[in-house]
Amino acid sequence: MSGIEAVQFEPQLEVGQVVAERELRFTRDSLVRYAGASGDFNAIHYRDDVAAAVGLPGVLAHGMLTMGAAVQPVIDWAGPARILDYQVRFTRPVVVDQETGATLHVLAKVGQLGEGTARIDLTVSAGEQTVLGKAQVVVAIDR
Repeated sequence: MSGIEAVQFEPQLEVGQVVAERELRFTRDSLVRYAGASGDFNAIHYRDDVAAAVGLPGVLAHGMLTMGAAVQPVIDWAGPARILDYQVRFTRPVVVDQETGATLHVLAKVGQLGEGTARIDLTVSAGEQTVLGKAQVVVAIDR
């Protein structure tokens, strides 16, 4: 076991139903750990001076870190074997403040039901701004 408590998967779903909601926290340490794991050492992810020099509002979370973290509540709800597809559009960067970090809010709702599947729509925001657009996870509900 991974140490993560399994949630009982409930296949009786309705469009609009919330299946998961979570606050996720990124710190500068999170970015360093992700850089080491992914091999993405672009300085905009850890140096304020470099981020400012290229016109960014601050150090940014890696896009793939944001994308991967955002889907985790759905994985925890449905289980990894049920995830069939996951797509997002990156709409805004996640600025990770040196002192306060960044908090992502993830809300996962049933957007559409199909034959043996459900499309889960994610609303992912940092502060008051949506950071991932058209974030959708297709989940098998007949397994």
